Amino acid sequence: MFSQSKGEVLRQRVDSALEQRYYRIRYDTLYIQRPRTRLTLKARMNVSGNAVKTFEEYDGVDFRADLETDNRATFSLGVSYSGISVALALNPAKISGRNSDKEYNINYYSNRLSFDASYQRSHSLHGTYRMGDRRVPIERGDVKMSTLNIAGYYTFNYRRFSYPAAFTQSYLQRRSAGSWLAGFSYQGATIKHDTDTLKGIPKLRTFVGNFAIGGGYGYNLVAGRHWLFHLSAMPTLIVWNSSNITVDGEKQKMGYRFPELIFNSRLAVVFNVSERYFLAATAVMNLMTYHTRHSFAAQNKWYTRASFGVRL
Repeated sequence: MFSQSKGEVLRQRVDSALEQRYYRIRYDTLYIQRPRTRLTLKARMNVSGNAVKTFEEYDGVDFRADLETDNRATFSLGVSYSGISVALALNPAKISGRNSDKEYNINYYSNRLSFDASYQRSHSLHGTYRMGDRRVPIERGDVKMSTLNIAGYYTFNYRRFSYPAAFTQSYLQRRSAGSWLAGFSYQGATIKHDTDTLKGIPKLRTFVGNFAIGGGYGYNLVAGRHWLFHLSAMPTLIVWNSSNITVDGEKQKMGYRFPELIFNSRLAVVFNVSERYFLAATAVMNLMTYHTRHSFAAQNKWYTRASFGVRL
């Protein structure tokens, strides 16, 4: 009995701390507000994809790859309490055996700081590969790819402009507002195969990795009582490059020519059916491209989400 009372006291203290944090006002309430309730249930459909193109001249021979993954669709159910969210995702294609790709996402949104990170391991990569004049079709399972994408944002006008209002619906944007942004991006991809999967082609490993810093602008447009439209873009300048290609164990650094960019863009539409129910659609794209006379690399990682939520 004593342990139950002690546990109840602890629960109340934690809940009180979460409530104070949730309703702490560090923003202009004429522009941003919290929902009246702290509990939100959300059903969501997610679709994501990834495409990579590379070119490198190595020892007088051109190596080219034009590859993309299968689009990955998942369904998830999530719960958010006092701004803290967890979700469980289901991939029907994986259950049926049609797609064994794995992807992990971490998203953090606050009015001042936002952070996205995704890691993907793909066996569904397919397309074409060229070595000199030889063209080799790449079937699913022939090539393995791992990608890591990270982007962080700082919002200058955080008292009036809310990223969470557009992407997590944990805030409500009451009046239209925009903000300048500052941030960083990292995009990395490793593509590899061995001679057992592609006969006659040397063992090849291509790594593309770039870190960039920059800035941009975002805007939340409030239309009437129910609609919110969001658009933001943040080009970042690549300041560090570690891309390389390894052929049969011999590594060569891929060229880089300043300046090159990683471009991050976001889109969201939110329809607040009522104070309790809402619909949302969001899209995020991270595009990296750079080239020199003897090399080229581009990666386009994107995902879209459609949600239905209930505030309780």
